Amino acid sequence: MDLAFIPSPSRGVVELGPIPLRGYAFCIIIGVFVAVWLGNKRWIARGGRPGTVADISVWAVPFGLVGGRLYHVITDYQLYFSEGRDWVDAFKIWEGGLGIWGAIAFGAVGAWIGCRRRGIPLPAWADALAPGIAFAQAIGRWGNWFNQELYGKATDLPWALKITSAEDGRVPGTYHPTFLYESLWCIGVGFLVIWADRRFKLGHGRAFALYVASYCAGRGWIEYMRVDDAHHVLGLRLNVWTAIAVFVLAVVYFVLSAKLRPGREEVVEPAASGEGEPSASGEGERSASGEGERSEGESEAEAEFGSGSGSAKKG
Repeated sequence: MDLAFIPSPSRGVVELGPIPLRGYAFCIIIGVFVAVWLGNKRWIARGGRPGTVADISVWAVPFGLVGGRLYHVITDYQLYFSEGRDWVDAFKIWEGGLGIWGAIAFGAVGAWIGCRRRGIPLPAWADALAPGIAFAQAIGRWGNWFNQELYGKATDLPWALKITSAEDGRVPGTYHPTFLYESLWCIGVGFLVIWADRRFKLGHGRAFALYVASYCAGRGWIEYMRVDDAHHVLGLRLNVWTAIAVFVLAVVYFVLSAKLRPGREEVVEPAASGEGEPSASGEGERSASGEGERSEGESEAEAEFGSGSGSAKKG
């Protein structure tokens, strides 16, 4: 008899009149808002304009959703294209199924387009977004709880997740709540990036690289615990190998970037010092003195979770 466990919701959707509110989609939307809100504050603290992070996110988010879905469908194609399956389900993103690797990769392409249009460096924008993305992932993982999916091996621990659905091959019982493990890990990653960025003044994409490496370190062991169907290579799940490869790439980037481009960008958005848009020559950098300038220490202190000035910028 299980004395304690995490219950699963009986339904993953709430009907608001004619509008179905799906828990999975709701978690993704809330996560995006948190990432944009926090990234906005961090971007302003670095000397950028309010609204820039949100404007670029208009490019990054749709690209990320498409990339995340493509990665999931390609790596789990049997769920949609094997015998007895309906390929149309591959487009039903609201039913769950986003691969973070594809979301980050395609989201970066969208962000690059947005940054290029605004004349700002992509690495600086990514650094501002890094902890917010981690917190967004922490929120988004609760969408798996609503869908009763992506859980771990059977366990009778007090914090076990109780699965009640018997659909799609599920076996009712209590399992490791890997969604919760990853959510908590992502929260830790977000705070780690915030701390390291304040302490070491990370720049040129190194805060983002730290987020990627830290996330992969946790995703590897959490992925290893999961029991859902997955492709295996040399006895390990495909996503474990992906986490290892991306971890190595992120660490290599971090080390090389620190050697080749030490310090932090002094100007992240040339247009922030003037009323017009940035010129092709990159003119319009903030002056060394004048209204709106803040010291690095003051900027970083105001960057996360509120400031006395009340300014806010989304990212």
